Amino acid sequence: LSLTNFRNHDQTDVTWGEHVNIITGPNGAGKTNLIDALHYLCMGRSFTSSSDMYVVRQQAPSFLVKGTFRGSIRSSFEVACSYSRGEGKKLWVNDSPLERHADLIGLVPVVLVSPDDRKLTGEGPAERRSFLDALISQTSPSYLDDLIRYRKIVRQRNRLLADLHMQTDQLDLMLEPWDRQLSETGSRIVARRGTFVRKFQSYLEQAHQELAGSGLVPSITYRTFCDIGEEPEPDAGRIHKEYRTALRESAERERERRQTVTGPHRDELVFFLNDMELRKFGSQGQHRIFALALKMAQLYFYNDELEDRPVFLLDDVFGDLDPQRTETVMQMLLQHEGQSFITAAHPDKISGFSAYGSNNITSFEVSEGRVEQVA
Repeated sequence: LSLTNFRNHDQTDVTWGEHVNIITGPNGAGKTNLIDALHYLCMGRSFTSSSDMYVVRQQAPSFLVKGTFRGSIRSSFEVACSYSRGEGKKLWVNDSPLERHADLIGLVPVVLVSPDDRKLTGEGPAERRSFLDALISQTSPSYLDDLIRYRKIVRQRNRLLADLHMQTDQLDLMLEPWDRQLSETGSRIVARRGTFVRKFQSYLEQAHQELAGSGLVPSITYRTFCDIGEEPEPDAGRIHKEYRTALRESAERERERRQTVTGPHRDELVFFLNDMELRKFGSQGQHRIFALALKMAQLYFYNDELEDRPVFLLDDVFGDLDPQRTETVMQMLLQHEGQSFITAAHPDKISGFSAYGSNNITSFEVSEGRVEQVA
């Protein structure tokens, strides 16, 4: 990994261990920035900042992040990401520029666990849709393409609905081709989400049981504009017809609100423990464990679905876990066949790793943007 003018790292080069990498150092030293750089190379964006410009080191014109990966499909390849205030963001694989950000997604599968995961269970549906979309997109380029296409259609449709001067008949005529595209693309998204949620359920149950025991059973309910049925793979054709009906029924509301009100961009994932809706009735501890179980389930799902083992990033996670659950996560990390990266401000929180020896564990210490391997 090589960082140039990335956050508080002016020039940092690190060769990671092949299994578990532990990154320690005081708050503000630059630990999370290393994890964020790895996330950039996998997903093309920061998980700590909403804008690339805020990632550039102070008073620097640009940043550059590069990483060399080994995989089962590609023996060795380099990914690079840069951003400058004049030219924006650029991505390369083996020095060849990528035409689309989307072409990077799934090349290096990644699972991120961070303190912000509490938003998954405690905040609004947009957080859960983002989690769902990012998770599926890393396994399905066609889903990501549909998602990009759908969002463009919604934006165009909303521009038409926002036109105050357009008569109703004229608006209906203008909306028709967009409605057709919206329902075709949106129905595929809904069918794919429905298939995924049903398949993901068993992985979530496994992860939650490992963390919390068998007393409470987690589940996910996927709510969309229609009943997708009980079959393992929902019928996209039937969903398409129901979507067209839903668009006709919502036409008056759309004209009042001047935006598209029906479709997968309004979907919701509802989390339950037994029959209790987590967001309404769950304790802080239950929220914390459920969110971590979601990410562990994502890791298990990728292990089964993908050729390459995902990169597992854990940023400041162990501080909130009791000793028993810390031990559970440590065991899971040591069993994971891919690379893991763990940050911790307090080394005592992860001192249990020392009991497993040093063969599979590589430790690093960060101070003021400088990284040193610990013997």
